[in-house]
Amino acid sequence: QVQLVESGGGLVQPGGSLRLACAAPGFTLNSYVIAWFRQAPGKEREGVSCIISSDSSTYYADSVKGRFTISRDNAKNTVYLQMNSLKPEDTAVYYCAADPRPSLSLLAVWYAYWGQGTQVTVSS
Repeated sequence: QVQLVESGGGLVQPGGSLRLACAAPGFTLNSYVIAWFRQAPGKEREGVSCIISSDSSTYYADSVKGRFTISRDNAKNTVYLQMNSLKPEDTAVYYCAADPRPSLSLLAVWYAYWGQGTQVTVSS
């Protein structure tokens, strides 16, 4: 069983930045597609971005394109989500997810393994 651990959430003002991290103690993340999802109260879980292990190709939802950057550090076995120019509508619980099948997907049903989530609040 792959365990994913998110960190880096918090409270930030509009226009600010945060960097989320997703670690997997005991597992090699570069064997998996890793994605970030978010869920705001009363809304469905939304795919934000994903990165594939084979060539580090990435994919972004239109709502975050140009503001968020996903990356992986294989030496640290960690995937990051750098979030810039944050808006109040980015407020949500952010989850990382992993799957061994090599496909860029932002569909939640695709992913076999999930973390517990980290809260991001964008507010003045």
